[in-house]
Amino acid sequence: MRKLYFFLFLLFASLSNVNAQNYLIGHTTITFVDASRSNRSIPTEIYYPADITGDNVPLTALNSTKFPSLVFGHGFVMSWDAYQNFWNTLVPNGYIIAFPKTEGTISPSHLEFAKDLAFVINQMNLLGTQNTSIFFNRVSNKNAVFGHSMGGGASFLSVPLNSNISALVNFAAAETNPSAIAVTSSISIPTLIFAGANDCVAPPNTNQLLLYNGLSSACKTYISMIGASHCQMANSNTLCSFGESTCTPTATITRTEQHNKIFSYLLPWLNFQLKSDCSQGSIFDSLILSNTSITYLKNCIQCSPLSTNEATTLENEIVLFPNPAEEIIYVKGFFQKEYCIYLRDINSKIVLELKFYESQNIDISKLASGVYFYDVFDSNKKSIKGKIVKK
Repeated sequence: MRKLYFFLFLLFASLSNVNAQNYLIGHTTITFVDASRSNRSIPTEIYYPADITGDNVPLTALNSTKFPSLVFGHGFVMSWDAYQNFWNTLVPNGYIIAFPKTEGTISPSHLEFAKDLAFVINQMNLLGTQNTSIFFNRVSNKNAVFGHSMGGGASFLSVPLNSNISALVNFAAAETNPSAIAVTSSISIPTLIFAGANDCVAPPNTNQLLLYNGLSSACKTYISMIGASHCQMANSNTLCSFGESTCTPTATITRTEQHNKIFSYLLPWLNFQLKSDCSQGSIFDSLILSNTSITYLKNCIQCSPLSTNEATTLENEIVLFPNPAEEIIYVKGFFQKEYCIYLRDINSKIVLELKFYESQNIDISKLASGVYFYDVFDSNKKSIKGKIVKK
């Protein structure tokens, strides 16, 4: 048990180092105009990395980094300022985040809001090419569309509308009209879905789980936070809280605890997906495997150590038998050493992932007969791969 606590300590220490950036928060307001929709106006609040805090200040001059842009869709009758927790965390870590303020009425158009999200993604890219913009040469070609509740459903609707979207992330996403669930089969980009197990506004079983299951993404992850609620994804908001007060269950963790959980996963996931930081992908995979305060589904490894140049073999260290096997395989390594094993089917879908010390009996009795591929790696990224046959 002490080893597990030490392992988690190292993970959170790594995340703390990621958070220790030098960027302050700049802010500007831009109204984009979509000529293809009768010159539709899309007022947007934008927060970005800067050397001083303020409105319309230059982007940071500390380096010439190009920052990924994130476009965030707000919840039903919620405004952008309910999401300060997101810009306060993401901007100092090197992200630009934009909040379109449209469709905030009691009768919003989900489709028009989705079109706004897709349009602003392109406009952020365009600002990076305009020498009159403070964002000139500072916007990465990597981006993500975000959303909470209604905005989460709209984030799904936006992806088929814009082939330039790199990744999809949402928080307590709700079904929309037209149906967000219906478009999931056309979405193949990396996706991260957060759900609150105590969400009574958009319950996971009829919203986020259906959205996750419908995705065609080769890399998708669903995280359900135990005790978390719908409105606690954001800062305190009167209208959201009023709606939530009419249903049960209620949250059994605090808003601060829920935010800490979100960002402990969101930051390393973004750092891998949008900044190609393999070590952050490994942190995400390790943390999700160890944390007992969540449940999850996923079909990929964010950053397999087998793809890195520094990976060396565990050929003389790991023993896996019998092969073929019918019900149990036994994997054995060195005394008091920690390993992870991933088992994939012939379609590269992960069917088993497990952390173990020294050795482990692994029950494969529920797997279908056939060929499976395994990866075993240690904390130093030494690794071995192979295949087994399930009889």
